[in-house]
Amino acid sequence: NKIKEGELHIGDHIYTWRYGYIYAHHGIYVSRDIVIHFNPAPRQEVETGTALDGIIFSSSTSRRSESQCPICGDRSRNAGVISTCLECFLSGGKLYRFKYGVSKSVFYAQVRGTCTLATTDSSEDVIHRAETLLANNSFGNYKLFKNNCEDFAIYCKTGYNPHFGAGGRGASGYILLSAASAFGGPGPLPIGITFAGFPVLFAGMSYCFYRYLSDVGVRKDLKKIPVEELVDASV
Repeated sequence: NKIKEGELHIGDHIYTWRYGYIYAHHGIYVSRDIVIHFNPAPRQEVETGTALDGIIFSSSTSRRSESQCPICGDRSRNAGVISTCLECFLSGGKLYRFKYGVSKSVFYAQVRGTCTLATTDSSEDVIHRAETLLANNSFGNYKLFKNNCEDFAIYCKTGYNPHFGAGGRGASGYILLSAASAFGGPGPLPIGITFAGFPVLFAGMSYCFYRYLSDVGVRKDLKKIPVEELVDASV
């Protein structure tokens, strides 16, 4: 999904890998080199209760030391829904574009957190949602597994907020915690596979199946949420 800056389009959902590919940071490319994205707040961090809190928060845009950016100024130190220049958003990482409306075969073949079966709305709708949430700093509290920057970008692109569905479960693949994520999906058994390898293969297939069921493109418990309603719910 890697792209060059010259290939960017207004309303693109972009991301960059951080901290040795442990996680990716996501945002919406708005215009004139500006990105709107969702950052954790100090001491609230990401609410995992593990070392991941410190890792992710310490490398988030809200903790960048380069506070003298001529475009961003001190905005790079803010938390919640913020806007920064593309350079501050990337923080030295490479630029990737999240894919929408992919086929099932492409979906299974890619790493979680890089594509979805859901289709995107118009760029006007995407920008309207992102700018409204920015103006009100309204996307709730940042939580790593339930309300993160990828969920924010997916909502802006589709109007679907996974936390308004049954169980309030998130839909993103923000962290690559499971070894099963190395599997691209179900397929023919490798030559020479032993009986001992079946638990690992089953884990990979289960991961892919769960990933499919949790994708916003197939979930039946979701409905499009107007951004004004989402702002009111966050007040």
